[in-house]
Amino acid sequence: MKIAVIGTGYVGLVTGTCLAETGNNVICVDIVKEKVEQMKNGVMPIYEPGLDVLFNRNIAQGRLHFTTNLSEAIKDAQIIFLALPTPPGGDGRADLSFVLGASKDIAKIITDYKVVVTKSTVPVGTADKVKQVFLENSTIEVDVVSNPEFLREGVAVEDFMKPDRVVVGTSSERAKALMGELYAPYVRSGNPIIFMDERSSELTKYAANSFLATKITFMNEIANLCELVGADVDMVRIGVGADARIGKRFLFPGIGYGGSCFPKDVQALALSAEEYDYDFKILKSVMDVNQTQKIKIVEKIDKYYKSNLKGKKFALWGLAFKPETDDIREAPALYIIDELLKAGAEVVAYDPEAVDNVKKLLGDKIEYGDNAYDILEGADALIIATEWQLFRNPDFDLMEKKLKHKVIFDGRNLFDLHKMVDLGYYYNSIGRKIVEA
Repeated sequence: MKIAVIGTGYVGLVTGTCLAETGNNVICVDIVKEKVEQMKNGVMPIYEPGLDVLFNRNIAQGRLHFTTNLSEAIKDAQIIFLALPTPPGGDGRADLSFVLGASKDIAKIITDYKVVVTKSTVPVGTADKVKQVFLENSTIEVDVVSNPEFLREGVAVEDFMKPDRVVVGTSSERAKALMGELYAPYVRSGNPIIFMDERSSELTKYAANSFLATKITFMNEIANLCELVGADVDMVRIGVGADARIGKRFLFPGIGYGGSCFPKDVQALALSAEEYDYDFKILKSVMDVNQTQKIKIVEKIDKYYKSNLKGKKFALWGLAFKPETDDIREAPALYIIDELLKAGAEVVAYDPEAVDNVKKLLGDKIEYGDNAYDILEGADALIIATEWQLFRNPDFDLMEKKLKHKVIFDGRNLFDLHKMVDLGYYYNSIGRKIVEA
């Protein structure tokens, strides 16, 4: 099939590349000329494990193309994916200007039937708005379809190529047939393509992310209670997760969720509910708890140093909001850094992928290191903010030589408590007892 993908951000690039991998001819559109030229030359603008292999293979085999010319991209396309930003506006609601603007541009160009797919995460009713744009700006028949993405950063290729489910919102049998044909290669193992109406499809994405964010936040609340009552959150997590109705996933406590999806989608769903005079109390609590959880580790640090952080130097492992990505949007590490700097502390940070993005944001407000151990030199303590695999089994002897004091504040519960006792560290984690040096 011939496909156009409008927007080459995270979702657009993964979508376009993975669609090309199953034999489709895909043209991706972006307005940034320099970015398009780089992609034509095989330079990926994002970090996503495994995507580079598919990206370069499909460019080489002539199935994946990039352009700034919208007319060129959509001329022969049967299906047009809108993978454009929907950032929170000033009131917190999703800004649809990019989606609606592109729809208007497309409407003025098309000369034959198209399926236009909203791949961006959009509020309920967006498909209706996009359809109205086409009715007002074109006489050509168009079917507007909602097809939310469920990609997890770090494993997005696997999620796209082997999805748990594909959700397609359409009231058109013609569009349903085309979307079913497009996604058939990805569900050969039997996972479903779930067809529904457009509004239900749009709400499904928000509901899924909001539920997962709620699950994470609930476990963070349990972790905080564990510290007060003397329980071990690891044991509680195992006991709770063994219940098949609950499951083991998304029960690991930490310093809050971040990224491009959960914070934005939870807020958008709560605000959408307000438009219908519904007070979504649970989601409001989730957002409140998550904000305080992001700086929970700073509260522990402040207590340990008796509110005297001025002049203290902290080494920080992890800047990305989660491992296997360079995405720092709403990353807890940024909130931790901000609080430490306010208190007069110094921060030197390391992350395998996200350093450059943080440099663009913070500049020289903090220091950066080229590896995990160099930043420990002369630091009063180590803070762990992202659970990269390389942090899970470090060289503790080398750490002891470099750190000024054997003190670790772990926001991701990476280390075994008994081992930390044997090593003689002061070790303060989330929802578990404090190991005293």
